[in-house]
Amino acid sequence: MYAITIPEPGGPEALVWAEVPDPVPAEGEVLVEVVASAVNRADLLQRQGFYDPPPGASPYPGLECSGRIAALGPGVLGWSVGDEVCALLTGGGYAEKVAVPAGQLLPVPPGMDLVTAASLPEVTSTVWSNVFMIAHLRPGETLLVHGGASGIGTMAIQLAKAVGARVAVTAGGSEKLARCAELGADILIDYREQDFVQELRKATDGAGADVVLDIIGAKYLDRNVKALAVNGRLAIIGMQGGVKGEVNLSALMKKRAAITATTLRARPLGEKAAIVAAVREHVWPLISTGRVRPVVDRVVPMPKAAEAHRALEAGDHVGKILLTTP
Repeated sequence: MYAITIPEPGGPEALVWAEVPDPVPAEGEVLVEVVASAVNRADLLQRQGFYDPPPGASPYPGLECSGRIAALGPGVLGWSVGDEVCALLTGGGYAEKVAVPAGQLLPVPPGMDLVTAASLPEVTSTVWSNVFMIAHLRPGETLLVHGGASGIGTMAIQLAKAVGARVAVTAGGSEKLARCAELGADILIDYREQDFVQELRKATDGAGADVVLDIIGAKYLDRNVKALAVNGRLAIIGMQGGVKGEVNLSALMKKRAAITATTLRARPLGEKAAIVAAVREHVWPLISTGRVRPVVDRVVPMPKAAEAHRALEAGDHVGKILLTTP
């Protein structure tokens, strides 16, 4: 098969479409013939040499895919060769084939094409696990989403609205904020020109956000705590703004607030399977009925993955950037 390899870490040009050995499904795994994958920030970090795959994972980038089951490994039940699926991966999505633990498979939602389905596994698993399973966002509460126009952001807006929450977003520029509003965002904050703590307080009569979903990390840590409501929960899922920051513990304690920080890629198989099962139970019905829909910015041929990485780094996209196999 062919896959995107990274012979040496570097810029987008480091991504090389090359012939590599076919994967073989192990116990409890299936082999998926990949139709599409999606670009995530973690892929950029891996390409740059800052985020190696966990031990035993595929060396190729790609944390999600869609396609058809080509073979079943020993012990796999409930799936058949030919089933159309999308999958949460530990790596290997930028390839023509990938081996996937059966617990990380999802059926393609009814009426959705296979390519679009590749946009779902990572964002739905990330948002559902952090915002709902960990931070326990409830109807009537306020969620602040940083990067509202990103793949994660566009999904978080819709899922929060679907459960009856109020949504605030930060994004860069009026066009991105308008797209967030179309998806249901109630409070629109241009981080380039406005202070999100002040704007959020104005919009919530001083209360703040019950849950903050943060992709920035250290740069926003202090302000995120200030933006929290009493009993608020800050869920950190990214480090675009650095890895080391200081937090005012007194402010955190006065608010009886909590900070959580997670990654999805390195979680044990059992935890990933539990998250995927929860997504199938709670999110898939919303997608099937059209209440929640994936937002795809563009589709790029997989051999031209460098072009897709440049687009993600430029930050001019809204939603997901997909890669399709030849």
